[in-house]
Amino acid sequence: MNDFYGEQDSVFHYLPVSEEDEKLGMICTTAGTVTTPARREYPPNREAHPGPFRSVAEGRVLPIFQVIYITQGEGTFNTDGRLYKVRPGSIMFVLPGHAHSYKPLWETGWQEYWAGFMGDYFTRMLVEGIISPQHVFFDMGLRDDLLSIYKRILEEVKNQQPLYQLRTCSAILTILAEMLTRQRRGDRPSYYQQIVEKAKFLMESRVESAISLPDISGELGISASRFNEIFKTYTAMTPYQFFIQLKIYRAERLLEQEETSVKEVSLSLGFEDQYYFSRLFKNKTGIAPSEWKRHLHPENRENST
Repeated sequence: MNDFYGEQDSVFHYLPVSEEDEKLGMICTTAGTVTTPARREYPPNREAHPGPFRSVAEGRVLPIFQVIYITQGEGTFNTDGRLYKVRPGSIMFVLPGHAHSYKPLWETGWQEYWAGFMGDYFTRMLVEGIISPQHVFFDMGLRDDLLSIYKRILEEVKNQQPLYQLRTCSAILTILAEMLTRQRRGDRPSYYQQIVEKAKFLMESRVESAISLPDISGELGISASRFNEIFKTYTAMTPYQFFIQLKIYRAERLLEQEETSVKEVSLSLGFEDQYYFSRLFKNKTGIAPSEWKRHLHPENRENST
């Protein structure tokens, strides 16, 4: 397996395939996230990628599927002679055997998340017309749920716990389902829905830091009071309540990692006071984080704090 952890929030994995994986009919072969700054060669760290993946900007043909989610910046996507303008919230869908290229604009750069996959299950979806070469570009918008799915895929391929391929491919299927739903409905969210979706996305991307509602509302182009009103109307929660829920959910996932202590989780999520974090966690889940961790890893009780 090729793993890369570099600058600019870049990490990617190229995964080996076992006989057991092949039996599933669904195999994740690569996953990653790369931030390409403006005026930087694309892809950055070119030599860290396997040979077939390096020529993405010039043009290539892959034997696998890929779904690439752009969260910042702009660029272009060219496939089968069709050119698409990429912007934040776009998903590019690469099909095996189809010539394609994509790259960010020199002036903007971009941030991307991707998952690559193969297997009889996905091939059958293509043969049966469930997915189609005619629908390979999706304007999904900046959505916290999609960002969370891509992050979950990265966690799974990094940790590689038993049956991680099954969990990873179930997440990939969720992405495909969201893409197909958007395609078949053919609608776009209302202005206020877009405001809420972008706000959720911004909060998801900053879950490891403190929230600044004035900063977020400023990025959305509305006042803090109006932002609070719109968000609560659509979610029945204030932005702060939603942000705390994101942190608690993230904490639950981090506590699943055997080697991670409660103190480390607290600090990684921006809580300087571990005891405040523990009280908040218990208030939201009904159980202290140390107890949560002991239930998951009873063999390591002494390392749970």
